[in-house]
Amino acid sequence: MNTDGRSLPRKFWLSRGAPLDRDHAASRISAYIYGNILVLAALVPLVQTEKYVGIAIVVGTAVSTFIAHAFAEAVGHSVREGAAWSRAEMIAELRNSVPILNSAVLPSLILAIGWVGVFELRTALLLAEITVLVRIGGIVFVIGRLNGERPSRSWFISAAALTAVAATIVVVKIVLTH
Repeated sequence: MNTDGRSLPRKFWLSRGAPLDRDHAASRISAYIYGNILVLAALVPLVQTEKYVGIAIVVGTAVSTFIAHAFAEAVGHSVREGAAWSRAEMIAELRNSVPILNSAVLPSLILAIGWVGVFELRTALLLAEITVLVRIGGIVFVIGRLNGERPSRSWFISAAALTAVAATIVVVKIVLTH
């Protein structure tokens, strides 16, 4: 992999020009779902915190999850392959994990808008939570497109079901950990 100092950030954060293969697409979708569920789980109990604390918790959740996910994938790879990642494999896996970081961006922006006073804290939290739920359900449309399918009513039913499952996972996490 030929990289120079200026192209590495672009190559790291942005996808290649060619479409993703199924393995990389599946890895990114998995990271996207995982990141959004954990960000939602971080948002739900924030009702009684200071405004700025919520942003720190959401960003901290995404960053720590990104690091933990990358570490776990590296360990798993070494077990599966019997060797450490090459530099190219490491960069590809980090790129595939970026959706975990991305999951915090929109909720953090919404909380920041609430912080400056455009919304009340409760409204900002509710909007951030709804946004994450919509993002989780919306992945059904991405998966359908990757499979070359045309949108149908079943996509909406699947999106609602996926959103309900994600919300249930968040409830279970909160009940067991708070």
